[in-house]
Amino acid sequence: MALEDRVHELADEVPPPDEAAARAALGRHSGLAKPPGSLGRLEGLGPRLSAMAGEAPPPVPGSPAVVVCAGDHGVLDRGVSPWPRSVTAAMVRAFCEGGAAVNAVAKTVGARVSVLDVGVAKQLERHPMLRAAKVRPGTGDLSAGPAMSREEAARAVMAGAGLAEELVESGGVDLLVTGDMGIANTTPAACLISAFTGRPPKETTGRGTGIDDDTLRLKRRVVEEALALHAPETKDPLGVLAAVGGLEHAAIVGVILTGAVYGVPVVLDGVVSGSAALVARALAPDSVAYVIAGHRSPEPGARISLEYLGLSPLLDLDMRLGEGTGGLLAVPLVQAAARTLGEMATLEELGFG
Repeated sequence: MALEDRVHELADEVPPPDEAAARAALGRHSGLAKPPGSLGRLEGLGPRLSAMAGEAPPPVPGSPAVVVCAGDHGVLDRGVSPWPRSVTAAMVRAFCEGGAAVNAVAKTVGARVSVLDVGVAKQLERHPMLRAAKVRPGTGDLSAGPAMSREEAARAVMAGAGLAEELVESGGVDLLVTGDMGIANTTPAACLISAFTGRPPKETTGRGTGIDDDTLRLKRRVVEEALALHAPETKDPLGVLAAVGGLEHAAIVGVILTGAVYGVPVVLDGVVSGSAALVARALAPDSVAYVIAGHRSPEPGARISLEYLGLSPLLDLDMRLGEGTGGLLAVPLVQAAARTLGEMATLEELGFG
């Protein structure tokens, strides 16, 4: 079977959310020992978790993992970021050595860290935490031609899917957080967000690592050029991904689709994860029912993608680091939403029924 066919087969396996379980969870909330609505947005998250799991109350996720997908980008040569390409490999080493922000935050919330190399330009040393699935050493310049071929995009999707499946099947993981690493990867993210939402690059393109005004104007122009060159057709989401996406974006698509197939909640991090979720939704519309917005990134494209997906972020901390850090901080809220549904006493149990 061709890899592209495997991607579509995976997308076809995504089940619709269990609306009956969601209704049962809402009914249980109405009987808990608290004023109606007093737990705020946690009360909406609990039924969503029930719809994912197909049971009410939903299980409490006890084994979270962040999957940090890493790749480099040919569009960096256009000057869209001041950081050198070598930073991607250096940060992957930091993840594996336990010295990055994602490691500290993951340890805080009790999550394991897995790193997936789908397109880092430099050859990386082997490490138990690192899964080597390099499709190619970085994408092409998306403003001059396709970022990658359809086959390469499909390979990256299936690499992410394979790691997510392994974590769930063999590792007992019951909650996935999407993370990313790749210098210049907010440029393809802006391209994907503009392509799938129809919003212009001036609205979807942000400062990424903190670029100055001149570089931001250049970055917006590069996104405009890429969209004009490829005229992406959203009815062909894999084609859009191949033309203007990134290898790590594609891998995150695979993580999202696999989480949905298994009924495992997938917590999104920032703008790169949001752009990947748009691709996943185009491939499998029901996949958005298994996705939780961990936080609101200051990147404008992040807000636009979440609005298009109909997702409300759980946190707003002005975080824009990537790596999965913002998504990880939302993990305790997801656990709390499930635990309150399952472990709070009802008014009837307390003698008020």
